[in-house]
Amino acid sequence: MATGEDWSRLEVEACVADYLHMLELELNGQQFNKSARIQGLMQKLDGRSKASVEYKFRNISAVMQELQWPTVSGYKALENYQLLLLEVVEAQLGHRPALQVAAEHAVTRPAAIAEAVVDEQVWIPKPKPKRLKEAPPQYAPRFSPARRDYLARESHNRSLGRAGELFVMELEAQRLHAAGCKVLAERVEQVSETQGDGLGFDVLSFERDGRERLIEVKTTAFGELTPFFVSRNELARSNADAERYQLYRVFDFRKRPRLFNLPGAIESHCQLDATTFLAQLAG
Repeated sequence: MATGEDWSRLEVEACVADYLHMLELELNGQQFNKSARIQGLMQKLDGRSKASVEYKFRNISAVMQELQWPTVSGYKALENYQLLLLEVVEAQLGHRPALQVAAEHAVTRPAAIAEAVVDEQVWIPKPKPKRLKEAPPQYAPRFSPARRDYLARESHNRSLGRAGELFVMELEAQRLHAAGCKVLAERVEQVSETQGDGLGFDVLSFERDGRERLIEVKTTAFGELTPFFVSRNELARSNADAERYQLYRVFDFRKRPRLFNLPGAIESHCQLDATTFLAQLAG
């Protein structure tokens, strides 16, 4: 079969079903072998290679993110998917109540405080996703019953947010202590709790020379490319204090917490899409 030939509906349905089953297992904390699953799935497809199946899984991750669902770890979202893929994902999500329950539990359950250890394993470089392109008209967001607000709900999980902030505080204290700045290490402060959450950042830390480091912490239980939410206040603070401001993106928090940082203005690193508006009655 020619590798460039479009996928049939039956092939797409088989791939989506397998992906959603993996997601349900992952959200429930169950182990599975990705390679073995792909090998089994390939038997149902029309001569597709392992690479093409993995590519399709990444397309499914893009659809899931568009619909505000979690994604299977290891399959980073890849745009430019078929409209057929979106239709099949929407249809199958509507018939998986167990997956909905698993996703609901994953984004709302309380988080345990994670142990913070400063080493090379904790920090990663800023990820380099493929450049997001303008979506063609047929891929524009639709009024879909499959759309959920799971990522938004996770962003409002205060237990997870606080745990991520405490994780970052401990990392910062250890960093300063290791640099011989013990007094500064003792002054690291979770200002979101001690002063309120209107400052536009969560943790006050310091550089080795005593300059302030204003840290906004965004924590997720999912992968490093999971979209996150920022407020107008956080954007304004990152612009006004770009030289001191850093956003710490903490990910895989419930399994093996790691993080990367985005120094300076948030808009210099991220594509920003308006999602909600404050509405006031107009005269």
